[in-house]
Amino acid sequence: MPYNVGDRVVHPSYGVGYVIRLEARRFAEAEARLYYEITIEKGTVWVPVEPHDTNGLRPVTTREDLAGYRRTLRSRPAALNQDRRLRQSELTARLRQGSFQTTCEVVRDLTARSWQKALGDTEMTLLHRVQDNLCHEWAMAQGVSVAEATQEVQALLEEARQAYRV
Repeated sequence: MPYNVGDRVVHPSYGVGYVIRLEARRFAEAEARLYYEITIEKGTVWVPVEPHDTNGLRPVTTREDLAGYRRTLRSRPAALNQDRRLRQSELTARLRQGSFQTTCEVVRDLTARSWQKALGDTEMTLLHRVQDNLCHEWAMAQGVSVAEATQEVQALLEEARQAYRV
């Protein structure tokens, strides 16, 4: 088992949390399986322990790795597909990877797009959800409040805007 009680983890859909226990549970299966019980800001998530079933569960990024993610947020935004449906599909596929790098890239790219053209409701909702997850993980990794992490992330994105005249 790669995670222990007390470990800080990130679920790609639900964000950061803590493993609070391992428990045998029966959901849709005929037999009970071992699950991580993960407490997140808005409740509890149950994730199967089997490595192939962990749905992208990963450890919280380290403080040392934040320097590279700062560079990502300050870097030139990537152009997004002009077709709304294809763009949505591509962004969703990228986020399924579950990496913090991809999260930073999606926030950078969607934010840059919002500076050029108003986002639709679906993309605005996606940006807010992903940016919220990014800032919560950033705060946990940096050991600061979510407000401080949000302020730093916004400042880095603004640096990109100024540098690349987005």
